[in-house]
Amino acid sequence: MYLTADARRLPLADGSVDLVVTSPPYWRKRDYGVAGQLGQEETPAAYTAAILDCLTEWRRALTPTGSVFLNVGDGYHRRSLAGIPGRIEAAAADAGWLLRNRIIWTKTRGNPDPARDRLTPRHEYVLHLTPRRRYFYDLPGYSERYGNGANPGDVWEIAPERGLSPHLAPFPVELARRAILLGCPRSVCTSCGHAAERITAPSAELDSSRPQARRAMQLATERGLTEAHLAAIRATGISDAGKALRVQTGTGRNSAEVQRLAAEAKAALGGYFREFTFGPKHTIGWTDCGHDTPRAGRVLDPFSGTGTTGVAAGELGRDYIGVDLDPGSHSIAATRQTQPTLAA
Repeated sequence: MYLTADARRLPLADGSVDLVVTSPPYWRKRDYGVAGQLGQEETPAAYTAAILDCLTEWRRALTPTGSVFLNVGDGYHRRSLAGIPGRIEAAAADAGWLLRNRIIWTKTRGNPDPARDRLTPRHEYVLHLTPRRRYFYDLPGYSERYGNGANPGDVWEIAPERGLSPHLAPFPVELARRAILLGCPRSVCTSCGHAAERITAPSAELDSSRPQARRAMQLATERGLTEAHLAAIRATGISDAGKALRVQTGTGRNSAEVQRLAAEAKAALGGYFREFTFGPKHTIGWTDCGHDTPRAGRVLDPFSGTGTTGVAAGELGRDYIGVDLDPGSHSIAATRQTQPTLAA
């Protein structure tokens, strides 16, 4: 769905979207020639105030489990960085938002820069903002897709995209894809608002790209460790994660049998014991409220431009609402949409 409207005055009902993923026009970077556009404010403070007006409106439109992923870059003002991301963070915090992450989008390439007295910027920020302490967040699903441990971290290396967008630093589909995987449920109950959450279970299959993990799995096989041994490792944990020297007894709730199995596993694995303590989890199902009245998760981009977020939403089987002041952008965006191919 595409709507022509101001991001500060959305024609949407309260609590109607599950996630906002967007990249607003950067301050004083480009004049799009549209009346009422954001980004041409006289000062960084005025631009920050305009973004805060947007956040206030988006909070109204979000469901109780919703959040915002806001991609924003910095700029120069009187030969000094304006500090735009930091200004937005501070203003949002003062308005009651929680800054859950300051994700660094690091670029594998960048635009030519004539400057000779400073380094060329090669990163931007993605601010994850939430209006409430509890919100939908599918870290296990994200980790399954991107690997690098149970929590892959807050640095995203993504190449900028070139092509249809007039934006100076085009918003990549991959960036929107990651935000949607993390923050938008695959389905939401229209009766009670329950967002389906992933149910996971520990797996003995470690990340085979890591030599330590490969060796741990090899030792476990060679020495006949059972799933019960691996479950005991997870139940007891380790007291020295760096060297795996001692087995914990936890809070006393672990049975003697669990402690015995963990000790056997420690003797068999040595320092590789820790690999199974932090082993990955795999999906075994989804929570279900029982009403059988689901809808797809709904993503909003209030600065939709050429529809980059919509491309990612379509790939992942989510519904999409694109809002932009410029009605001409919608025709370009519509040509980029794909049919849902993957529900993650």
